[in-house]
Amino acid sequence: MIALQPPFRRAELKDAGALAELVNFAGEGLPLYLWDKMREPGETAWALGRRRAAREEGSFSYRNAVVAEIGGACAACLIGYPQPSEPEPIDYAAMPPMFVPLQELENLAPATWYVNVLAAFPDYRGQGLGTRLLALAEQLARAARRRGLSVIVSDANDGARRLYLRCDYVEAGERPMVKEGWRNEGRNWVLLTKRLPA
Repeated sequence: MIALQPPFRRAELKDAGALAELVNFAGEGLPLYLWDKMREPGETAWALGRRRAAREEGSFSYRNAVVAEIGGACAACLIGYPQPSEPEPIDYAAMPPMFVPLQELENLAPATWYVNVLAAFPDYRGQGLGTRLLALAEQLARAARRRGLSVIVSDANDGARRLYLRCDYVEAGERPMVKEGWRNEGRNWVLLTKRLPA
């Protein structure tokens, strides 16, 4: 476990609401679209997002998150975790079609540390938090004994792609998006990876 210095800290249960919002920013509205389909009767999509962020296990869990806290407010977050050493088998008959291209791209980068979410609230963008969180991701990857990192972005998200390319990530694959009712300007999901020096 690496030591974190302010403004960064491990996420806590109280951060679930902010994490849900940041995950939706990073996912360009796809999380909210999916939560609306998955919610229980009488539950809002946002309530489901907060409930999922508050889980003790699972990829989208506060347990996998680091937040930047500025002035007592959650300003940004990084959510990530080690990918398995062997690609996950895909059951094409059972997996929802929207997830298939994402899983196929994840499978191209086994044994990496996966940057699942990197996002900042609008008032805190342009202040270098993304670059600092990516540097932190490298520390977490090394601590997890991973030799590289991976992330998936929309080809329409120029800001995110510029950030990753500036931080020495390279494009390693792409797959066409399956949108169903989700609206997004992108056409493809793009996998970016970064090798860490030995």
